[in-house]
Amino acid sequence: MALSFSPVRALLVLGLSFALAACDSGDININPATTDNTVDNSVSNSNNTTQAATPTVNPCASYENSGGTKLQGDFDGTHCTYNEIFSDGGANPILVDLVLTKLDNSGVHVFKGSLFMGKNYSTDAGLSGAGITKGGDGPTLSIEAGATIAFTSASDFIAINRGSKMNAIGTAAEPITFTSLSDINGTVAATDVQEWGGIVINGFGVTNKCSYTGSRGATTLTGECHVVSEGSEGENTTHYGGNNDEDSSGRLEYIITKHTGYEVATDNELNAITFAGVGSNTIVKNAQVYSSYDDGYEFFGGSVNVENYIAMYVRDDSIDIDEGYNGTITNALVIQSQYDGNRCIEADGIGSFTSKTQAFIDDVVTRKLNSRPTITNLTCIVSPNGTKDAADADNPNKQGTHDPGAGWRLREGLYPKISNSLLIASFGPQIDSNNWCIRADTSQTAKSGDKLVDPVGGAIEAGSEAFIKNTVVACETKSSKNMAGDSSWKYLATEAGGSNVFATISGAVDATADLNTDLILVEGTTPVFSLAFKDMVVDGTALGARDGVTYVGGLESGGTNWTSGWAVGLDAKLWFDATE
Repeated sequence: MALSFSPVRALLVLGLSFALAACDSGDININPATTDNTVDNSVSNSNNTTQAATPTVNPCASYENSGGTKLQGDFDGTHCTYNEIFSDGGANPILVDLVLTKLDNSGVHVFKGSLFMGKNYSTDAGLSGAGITKGGDGPTLSIEAGATIAFTSASDFIAINRGSKMNAIGTAAEPITFTSLSDINGTVAATDVQEWGGIVINGFGVTNKCSYTGSRGATTLTGECHVVSEGSEGENTTHYGGNNDEDSSGRLEYIITKHTGYEVATDNELNAITFAGVGSNTIVKNAQVYSSYDDGYEFFGGSVNVENYIAMYVRDDSIDIDEGYNGTITNALVIQSQYDGNRCIEADGIGSFTSKTQAFIDDVVTRKLNSRPTITNLTCIVSPNGTKDAADADNPNKQGTHDPGAGWRLREGLYPKISNSLLIASFGPQIDSNNWCIRADTSQTAKSGDKLVDPVGGAIEAGSEAFIKNTVVACETKSSKNMAGDSSWKYLATEAGGSNVFATISGAVDATADLNTDLILVEGTTPVFSLAFKDMVVDGTALGARDGVTYVGGLESGGTNWTSGWAVGLDAKLWFDATE
């Protein structure tokens, strides 16, 4: 039952449009205990008599529960507050459509518990009995452009269960913000994390943690498929997986997710957004993660595509891939904080890889059930931070929350197609050799013809089922020692079509135009525009035209700035920008 609030919006006086999401922190103080649903609007007339108060219509979201009781948020005249009875995660999921409008006067929807859309099911019988089989047949959470949603606790999060959808459709002028109450009240710093949990979206997409017959695109499930989602615990446990790579979990456009990441248990952490078995008919475009304790976007299987993605100040992996994800990521900008960030990409091909037999691995790869992401036009600015456990007397404040800052870790049966990208770790001197740019860990990282080959022998090959091409890399340690020294990067730079370029770096080398004549890759202005490929300089030599490539990286100098007007934190001078 969808609820519309258009009459409310007609009654409320419209003020100037103010996109709260574009601010780093707000200055609104909200009392979460507010329960008043009206505001005293009484006035005195010329005869000094008091006129009757005109009640304010409550614009907060509402719905009827299974018992027929109407539940609605409390309105204090500006903000809507929803207590635990309204929605409290898996214990009290919302089973009907729900609408969150943009509130006037920078009002915020404040949730005092987790928000779960749709009930979680762990059996086929449960799904079938509820009429949920392929996706789109559960309730929908609709969020209006310009709305801000905030949570009060680190353990609170949003879960979109299988069959349900979230349509959060903002605009460049009015993005949608998911954040914490502490951010709204202005009590967090730009890089603070774990202020609330994040978002988990569960779909019916293929995951190689389940069993199938047939190859990708023509599979049939063998048995049931219900994989426990990351961040699950107790009654808040959710499941994903199935056999519908074209599933739709909704539409996310112009959204900002801030100050997320909660460690539910050891090695079980909520990400900014977890895409678990999410299908290709889900739209994700113009989306930003701003400060997260764990990963930015993590993909477990499925085929969802992402376009125009920003990850700033993510402490673990900005892009994390596993379990057979085979979607596309187009135009992405990753900026780690100066001394806290792990990998730009961590990508695994097969879930629980180390427990699998070689026969199992070969079968999954042959049937194309391993992760096969396509990543085009990615910019990574990598932090030169060290290992969190390292004893470094010279750099006591340069150890990251997780592992050292690094580039792309490609492993465990992964077949990536990465092109036209830019990877820079030269803006600070590396702490140790773990600040590498590219690392491939196993002999199943890619395929050449019909034979699995070792990475040192050329696993990632232009023109094959997996490749890295037309990419510029500027790191002091080009490739990990796990790739047998320098042989892998030399292979990528020469034999694999000769299309990749590796700069020779020693210490901190600025890659900004006009500051270093030997390495010129980006403009000296935010938000990190790549120079035209022909204008780039590596090791003192202009690259010139190559393979018809106009530019590499997520943002082109002189091209469309798709971050303009809505993204957070890109309008100020960033830590690596040494220009005046």
